[in-house]
Amino acid sequence: MSLLLLLSLVFLLLFPFPNNAGPPAPGYYPTSRIGSIAFNQGFRNLWGSQHQRIDQGTLTIWLDKTSGSGFKSLNPYSSGYFGVAIKLQPGYTAGVITSFYLSNDEVHPGNHDEIDIEFLGTTFGKPYVLQTNVYVKGSGDGNIIGREMKVHLWFDPTKDFHNYAIVWNPNEIIFLVDDVPIRRYPKKSDATFPQRPMWLYGSIWDASSWATENGRYKADYIYQPFVGKYNNFKIGGCNANSRSYCRPASASPYGGAGLSRQQYAAMAWVDKYYKFYDYCKDQQRDHRLTPEC
Repeated sequence: MSLLLLLSLVFLLLFPFPNNAGPPAPGYYPTSRIGSIAFNQGFRNLWGSQHQRIDQGTLTIWLDKTSGSGFKSLNPYSSGYFGVAIKLQPGYTAGVITSFYLSNDEVHPGNHDEIDIEFLGTTFGKPYVLQTNVYVKGSGDGNIIGREMKVHLWFDPTKDFHNYAIVWNPNEIIFLVDDVPIRRYPKKSDATFPQRPMWLYGSIWDASSWATENGRYKADYIYQPFVGKYNNFKIGGCNANSRSYCRPASASPYGGAGLSRQQYAAMAWVDKYYKFYDYCKDQQRDHRLTPEC
């Protein structure tokens, strides 16, 4: 554990923030440093085109009993800041996944890398689950070895749009919610870190077998269509097809790896109040398969 993170945890123990007050300010806002693009400038429909529309800069995709929908970036990236604002559907959404992620599955089927932000649908009166995950060199294929962390959010993601982002560089992966770091996944070895170029995706689909309380609750199409709305698309990435030099993105005000003290304090607040699952702390997992733990 880094000294900054240790100091941040000590600070929170001595001066805890109220659970309902919102996170402490991270002090640095990478979302504001990247310009927005229109959907068609950076993405295209991948599947379910009849379940996708764009209206005044907002992309709406939906799932019903006939199909879901997905989109994909026009270019692959070797690193970068990848962000979008999302508004989720209220009510019964069990079994439904609304996602924003990086992957190279189409180029490396059966041996792919992936970095996920997934919203796991829920039942009436229960909050959404935001799951982050990292797959490396096929750990998401066949006998799946996930690196899941799950949090609830300190706001209602169905009321308004909120910004969600992945910062991926050669040293680490940072997951951000409204610029608050909710997870840092550092590179500890080549074997446990995605390094091959990936495309950016978004989708809505039926994952009833596992999405909500390990599959206890399924998608119920009496509540269809299930809708996800996306806008404020941001790509500050290094195009893998470009030969020009590109400086990898950073989530830190210092421009390098790691986070500032304020950012670590904000992340520690999320850990304390809203994180409820960490694969590294799951005693049922075989951690010989996840040596980074």
